[in-house]
Amino acid sequence: MKLVLATANAHKLKEISALLPAGTEVLGLKDIGLLHEIPEPGQTIEENSRLKAEHVRDFLKQAQLDYAVLADDSGLEVEALGGVPGVHSAYYAGLPKNDEANNQKLLNDLKTQSNRKARFVTVLTLFDRNQMQVFEGDIKGTIGFEPRGNNGFGYDPLFIPTGYRSTFAQLSAEEKNNISHRARAMEKFLNHLHDESR
Repeated sequence: MKLVLATANAHKLKEISALLPAGTEVLGLKDIGLLHEIPEPGQTIEENSRLKAEHVRDFLKQAQLDYAVLADDSGLEVEALGGVPGVHSAYYAGLPKNDEANNQKLLNDLKTQSNRKARFVTVLTLFDRNQMQVFEGDIKGTIGFEPRGNNGFGYDPLFIPTGYRSTFAQLSAEEKNNISHRARAMEKFLNHLHDESR
């Protein structure tokens, strides 16, 4: 299968590629010549995932390239903040996007909160042969009181998955890939690929 991942995020590209079956030809946006930032005007994570996939699908059609497209949109939903930052996770502290600033803003916004419950959500949208499929994965956890760990990206230094004492950023890439929201969405996607190949 030839698959374009609708992301310019090298971390995401690496994380998703590691979960795909051997023999999958994976390309990022730079590989197909799509160098501009894809707009994300959606009001939900699912909508943004679909809009990204459609944008790349249309670009591929114009370039007359025949690849399947997989788009990922993820967000952190914090219970005490009513689901914020959610769809705005990447730009929570404003532009330009900055992981450290986002984490600091989240800690500031939770200063007076005892409820630290949160969940990470990923929605994958696949366009293959003009068919659209959506796969969602999530993982529940809590937000720590300070950043811990040097692995991962985004809110990983603050997010402690349920049943763990370590943040995502303290886990190895392999450990995180076994339990993460993205891994759970990918599992559904891979099951779909498996069913399609029968």
